[in-house]
Amino acid sequence: MDDLDVLDWRERTAALYLSDTDLAGFRAARDELFRSHPASPLPAADRAGFPGLGWFPPDPGAVVEAPLRPASGTETIDTGGPDGVVSYRRVAVAETPWGPLTLWWIEAYGGGLFVPVRDGTSGRETYGGGRYLTDTVKGTFGRGLTVLPGHRVRLDANYLYNPSCAYDDTWACPLAPPENRLATPIRAGELVYPRRDR
Repeated sequence: MDDLDVLDWRERTAALYLSDTDLAGFRAARDELFRSHPASPLPAADRAGFPGLGWFPPDPGAVVEAPLRPASGTETIDTGGPDGVVSYRRVAVAETPWGPLTLWWIEAYGGGLFVPVRDGTSGRETYGGGRYLTDTVKGTFGRGLTVLPGHRVRLDANYLYNPSCAYDDTWACPLAPPENRLATPIRAGELVYPRRDR
């Protein structure tokens, strides 16, 4: 894998998120990317015979609109990898049925919106470190989170997905800070990946 493979992965990811395919088509296309792309976060040994990612069944109730309230302050998260300490600025807090979720802006060149979530399924049904609703730096626009008029957002938890470190320890991932850890289970989106090295 080289830098151009990673660039191509991000381009294909952005195109998939911005496509007009339905949820089933989205999941099938994501599986194919994971199975065949050289920049897949899956270890190479896991790609042969890869059956696809595990998902909760689609849930229309996992699509909600939430009002936003202002938030302020900056948090730093040490990923432990080559990124080191990354600064995140609070953009707003979404008042969701699951609890308040902070929307973060990555304070780096170009920036990007980032919404990590750890919920009541984490560590049992889903990855213990939590999942992402959106990370626009990685091209995940327009499905998990959509900005609406009137200081509101539409959240679709059917698109919650695992960070790359859920598949292989060679990846470093920022995880949900304490304020984005919810006790309520969100039984939507991607399930835990059954890693062979565990």
